[in-house]
Amino acid sequence: MRGSSRAAFIAGHDALSAALGTGADWSALAEDLFGITAALDSSASLRRALADPSREASAKRELVGRLFGGKVGDASLSVLSELVAQRWSEERDLTDALELLAVETVTASAEAGGRLDALEDELFRFARVVAGTAELRDAVADRNANREAQADLVGRLLQGKASAESVRLARQAVLAPRGRRFDRTIELYLQVAAKRREQLTATATSAVALDDAQRRRLAEALTGIYGRQVQVNVVVDPEVIGGIRVQIGDEVVDGTMLRRLEAARRLLAG
Repeated sequence: MRGSSRAAFIAGHDALSAALGTGADWSALAEDLFGITAALDSSASLRRALADPSREASAKRELVGRLFGGKVGDASLSVLSELVAQRWSEERDLTDALELLAVETVTASAEAGGRLDALEDELFRFARVVAGTAELRDAVADRNANREAQADLVGRLLQGKASAESVRLARQAVLAPRGRRFDRTIELYLQVAAKRREQLTATATSAVALDDAQRRRLAEALTGIYGRQVQVNVVVDPEVIGGIRVQIGDEVVDGTMLRRLEAARRLLAG
């Protein structure tokens, strides 16, 4: 998001933080925000009316009160009212913000239950399974298939193997991809989880799996390099001859940057 939308999102995020601290049902709050996102995605006229910068904030607050009052919780309505009162650079930014806040509510629930690490690991691993299984990838990507049936398939695959929050987000990625591929949607959700703990997420590609101690040492080395906490997700690729390739955002750290990885190599070897 750029320009006024960035400031608008910050205001909405502050409203969400306040809502999370009121004792509201976080699960219901997330469901409400996902539902509102879907409603705005399906109605261009409503989305336009709520994101119209020429319309008075009070009028937009009144409109959402009429449309959603009694249909969503007070906490959800408060967050929505704050969002529509802001100025948005583009209509889409409003619905993007709602989706991100819904995802953050789910990750906040996982964090409160001590399951945030598990959520990140489970979503990452499941996305890799989908990407590496042609039949499953096609089943999830089929735009002509019934979305609920696709989500039920995802739910069955993860049942008993992942936290409730991971299952919810994996289902959401199928139910409402919003024009994105499944893996891109999961990547977005993982970015929200990482930001929740104000850390970076690194994808480490190695010829062999890293054990827990090696992963921890790599994370500590990267944290020292970047000055921020780093969550490491590992991808095993037999075609990698040796060493390790690490990608954080758009930056790739590999064997061509020996000085940066020297400390990490020593830690992994030790």
